[in-house]
This record gives sequence, structure tokens and C-alpha cells, in this order.
Amino acid sequence: MIAMFGIDFSAWLAPMGVGLLVVAFVAILIVGWCLTLLGLPGNWLILAAAIGLDFLLKTPSRLEMTIPLIIALGVLAVIGELFEFLAGSLGVAKKGGSRLSAILALIGSGIGGIAGAVVGIPIPIIGSVIGVMFFASAGALVGAVIGEDIQGRDFRQSFGVGMAAFWGRLFGSIAKTMVGGVMVAVAIVGLMV
Repeated sequence: MIAMFGIDFSAWLAPMGVGLLVVAFVAILIVGWCLTLLGLPGNWLILAAAIGLDFLLKTPSRLEMTIPLIIALGVLAVIGELFEFLAGSLGVAKKGGSRLSAILALIGSGIGGIAGAVVGIPIPIIGSVIGVMFFASAGALVGAVIGEDIQGRDFRQSFGVGMAAFWGRLFGSIAKTMVGGVMVAVAIVGLMV
């Protein structure tokens, strides 16, 4: 019997079947990965789905989420966040950008990502993905340039720092998305092994 907050999940799980639960789990993994493509915290959704499945599969079943697998997914989620954050920050720092530039690049990246999602909507499937990645990177560029301008740097230096923020954000997003793909593969293979 699986009970939490007075709800007997085993009674709910039995008619649904473990197979349907696994299909729902895989669907959530794919949605999580797609959210990562859009610059949203999809890797964390993948981890939450694994934890939830571990809780629900405490019934007699040959499928299970192990604690080491969940820890591995958590480590991968953190690595993805580090890739995304460090790629942008290191790009700005390498070009001699200020801390203010790095902070404004992060803020600009968030604003740009939201704008990109809206702008990309009319293009089916990949429009939002391309929009988010490009506009988030462009937002990082604008934020870094503004930060350097506030610090009194000339436009050429500011633009150099901004371009470093642009490429750092773009490569960081790609790396985080790739880590999300690895998380999906690890979760599926780990469940079946």
C-alpha cells in the first residue's frame, strides 16, 4: 500500500497499470527536455518526474527508480545549470567585463528569452526554440553592453563584452539542452535496467 496524505496510491495505480505510468513518465521527460530547449527549468522537471515515479513504483514491479539514479539525475541537472551560468559569466569575465555587465547580461537574457518565445510562436515547432535561444543571447549582449556603458567604457569595448555574453549564453544554453537529453536517456535506460 502506497499512502501519502491519506491517499492510497496503490489503489489508483493498479487499474491504471504500471505500463501507462511509464508512458506518462516518458512523456513528462520529453516535455521537460522541450522546456529546457525553451530556456525553462526542464531539467528540474525531469528530476522531479524521476522522484515522483520512484514514489509511485513502490509496488511489486520489476521497474524502479533507484536512489543512485535519482542522485545522478540531480548531479546532471546541477551540471546543466553550471554550464549555462558559467558559459555566459566566463565569456564576460574573459573580455574584462564588470560584475554589473554580467548581472545585466543575465537579466537581459531572461527578458530576451521571454520575448523570443513570443516572437517565435508563429513558426511551428522550432520557432519558439530558435526565438528563445537567439533572443536570450541577444538580451545578454544588450545587458552586457549597457553594463559596460554604465561603467564608462567606450562602445567598442562594451560591444566586445556584449558579444562574449551573446556567445556564452548561446553555448551555455546548447550545453544545458544537451545535458537535458542525457538526463532523459539516463532516466529511461535506468528505469529499464
